[in-house]
Amino acid sequence: MVEIMDTTLRDGEQTSGVSFSAREKLSIAKMLLCELGVNRVEIASARVSDGEFEAVKEIAGWAKRTGNLDRLEVLGFIDGCVSLNWIESAGCRVVNLLCKGSYRHVTEQLRKTPEQHIEDIRFVVSNAAKRNIDVNIYLEDWSNGIKNSPEYVFQLVDSLKDLPVRRFMLPDTLGILNPGNTYEYCKMMVDRYPALDFDFHAHNDYDLAVANVYSAIRVGIKGIHTTINGLGERAGNAPLSSVVAVLKDQLGEETSVREERINHVSRLVETYSGVHIPLNKPIIGENVFTQCAGVHADGDSKNNLYCNDLLPERFGRVREYALGKTSGKANIRKNLETLGIDMDEESMRKITERIIELGDKKEAVTPEDLPYIISDVLHHDAIADQRVRILNYSLSLTQGLKPVATLKIEIDGEAYEESASGDGQYDAFVRALRRIYSDLGRPFPMLTNYSVTIPPGGRTDAFVQTVISWNFAGVDFKTRGLDADQTEAAIKATIKMLNKIE
Repeated sequence: MVEIMDTTLRDGEQTSGVSFSAREKLSIAKMLLCELGVNRVEIASARVSDGEFEAVKEIAGWAKRTGNLDRLEVLGFIDGCVSLNWIESAGCRVVNLLCKGSYRHVTEQLRKTPEQHIEDIRFVVSNAAKRNIDVNIYLEDWSNGIKNSPEYVFQLVDSLKDLPVRRFMLPDTLGILNPGNTYEYCKMMVDRYPALDFDFHAHNDYDLAVANVYSAIRVGIKGIHTTINGLGERAGNAPLSSVVAVLKDQLGEETSVREERINHVSRLVETYSGVHIPLNKPIIGENVFTQCAGVHADGDSKNNLYCNDLLPERFGRVREYALGKTSGKANIRKNLETLGIDMDEESMRKITERIIELGDKKEAVTPEDLPYIISDVLHHDAIADQRVRILNYSLSLTQGLKPVATLKIEIDGEAYEESASGDGQYDAFVRALRRIYSDLGRPFPMLTNYSVTIPPGGRTDAFVQTVISWNFAGVDFKTRGLDADQTEAAIKATIKMLNKIE
């Protein structure tokens, strides 16, 4: 079984603009270890700040209470006992010691001889052993070291291999490797030191991090470093989601990671980090389990002809079928089946034509939009009369005063009217709406995200698409509104939401 060490909280936090709070760090650590099931977590660098110290202390306290303390690791430095003091005071028991894995780093950055550096390392390892702190050793810039000065790398490891060092960690610090030389260099280490345990730490500068992990595992490396969503310095690290899938499907290797929890953890880290997951990122991107072409949906209906081993259910997701100008009847039927709607051929033809027309205008069409498109095309509501309708509303915006909204809506045939002020016109509208629902004793969903997009070109009359994410009774869903006015688009999305929950 391949061991996964996740370094989202250390190397991932070196992503430009990313800084996790103490509570966020604790939350992520709990999820990585208990929900996702990674083997180890690197949670911080020693000596960074007082705030980092308190965060590590809090995580270590939780880990000790729950029996996870030996799974926490902290990056430490060759600084005598300074890092060890920091780590020990924070309550941790494992140091990942950052040593120089290339001759240039030793002689040009430290301005020391290899012998001097080795003696410094031995001093730290000896003192860690006296404190009952386990040691792993990072060979920083190992990829350049093994490429340009292998004799130094071997001198270093030969001098340290008999010390109480649990693992030797081989980082491609600058992301220079490719699958070919990763295989070659890792094989040199494994063949020369068969009794040692090695980890491989990939960086993604050439977009080869996962491919390099593949090569490292093929030659017998047993530990892999990852980050959630591929966070990390520069182009990032090897993303845990892709690594786990490649190990299992391409190499037949098992890990302790619970695949079905990957998407949940990825979304939470996306929220905490503020770094959005690309739509087409394998495994966790929003679009990667979405078939767009109608021929693919047709094939899926005929014994899953367009499916591979990356089934969305493995990762806590579902396959979707996009609606647009390339979708055709097969995609539309798949979405109608999900909604429990059956249509005759003539109705299907009309609906298909309308969706193609919308696609030509670059308007996004989602499964949630289908009942409204059906209603519009066929001049009736295919799923039932709308239980919630807007009768009238007025929005006012006056300089120096808060916006005010007055609305009159109909719920199950009864009319209700309310007014409210807010921080914006839409906020005022929602506050008035919440008052009505509160007075009726009805639950109202929580708005979790709000995004606005317009087509390229910047025309003032361009359509605005507003996408609102909601959570209602523990279920997450999205509604969309399309209009030339942003607030109007948001109101349309909100009315769709109300009819959906009703």
